Amino acid sequence: METLHNPDRFMADLRQILSQGRKRIGLLVGAGAPIAVRVNEDGALDNAGRSLIPGVEKLTESVLDSLIGSEKDAALAINVGLGAKGNIEAILSRVRLLELALGPTEVNGLNSAGYKALGQSICKKIGEIVGPVLPEGVSAYTELVAWISGTMRAHPVEIFCTNYDLLFEEAFERARAPYFDGFTGGSAPFFDPVTVAGDDLPARWSRLWKIHGSLGWAVEGGSIVRGRGREAAQLVYPDHLKYDLTQKQPYAALFERLKRFLLTPDTLLLTIGFSFRDAHICAVIDEALAMNANTAVLAFQFQSLGQEECARKLAFDRPNLSIYAADGAVVNGVEGNWRPGELPKNWEEIRSSFWGRRAPDKPVHFLLGDFNLFARFCALAQAKDFGREQLSAAQSSPEDSAASV
Repeated sequence: METLHNPDRFMADLRQILSQGRKRIGLLVGAGAPIAVRVNEDGALDNAGRSLIPGVEKLTESVLDSLIGSEKDAALAINVGLGAKGNIEAILSRVRLLELALGPTEVNGLNSAGYKALGQSICKKIGEIVGPVLPEGVSAYTELVAWISGTMRAHPVEIFCTNYDLLFEEAFERARAPYFDGFTGGSAPFFDPVTVAGDDLPARWSRLWKIHGSLGWAVEGGSIVRGRGREAAQLVYPDHLKYDLTQKQPYAALFERLKRFLLTPDTLLLTIGFSFRDAHICAVIDEALAMNANTAVLAFQFQSLGQEECARKLAFDRPNLSIYAADGAVVNGVEGNWRPGELPKNWEEIRSSFWGRRAPDKPVHFLLGDFNLFARFCALAQAKDFGREQLSAAQSSPEDSAASV
């Protein structure tokens, strides 16, 4: 018997949660998110333009193309050796491991000093590619910040971001919405793991955790500081093999914060633009969901279920992880295709925010794997509340056998 999931049911529940400000909510925002923000040749927002920041595959290609001589030969050799797992983050981790291990011995034409220089070249190019300023106007980032700051909250919204760019920082600052990112101070803000571990700040201060590092971070005087400009790119991507406490500490504290968040009772984590291919993050999610049945993770995936194998595998093991893909969902460990129920009263406009066509020539499907549409859904949940009658009607379809959020 075919299993069917009704998207109206789940989105009605989620919309209610997003509009209230009472639940502890986190966002895990991956590399797929900024791809959705498109600009024209002048850098202005334009849905028909190019992605403001490319995805990991394009970023890897651009960085490798920019290298020259023996550095390029060594990076290409590493990429070939990594096989299907090859991307710029994996390459950079391997480069730094070789920098530590080799000394005067050469591998692929470079010794320890050569791999140190290669790592610096890679980080510099990454900084150039992911360094664009958030364009003026309404974007997914500004709409998410509007939703976050648009209501009084019992708990702060926590954003766990794997990206190196400064787009969230700029969106918060343009909205004059306070946030805490683990750093404190004026002239040289320093990373403070004690404050990261605590909850001393007011709930109106959102938390922004850059768990793969960020542009603007640097090591100065034995401390990690930020605010050193987009040219400072030495600390992008955590070195999970890293050796000295100074360089390991930001990432250790931030990953521990993610784990602690997921272990808190009655917590909801929404993931967007995250492929579930990052073994370190997935290990934290897997362990926390196994330990805490009162936490829920909702993963909004851009592709069809068949193309989201990493996410599906984890969802089958952990029933408190739900996957919402373009053509179907995995809920409570049960996979099924989407099928909306009978249109409830006054629900047509709400359904159009999560169900429709991405383009005129595309089939009708679930839309919220697109970062732009996900952010708009959150903003609309804040702007337009709805009554319990509509909520009950949206949940009433007998076709859906799975539990809601």
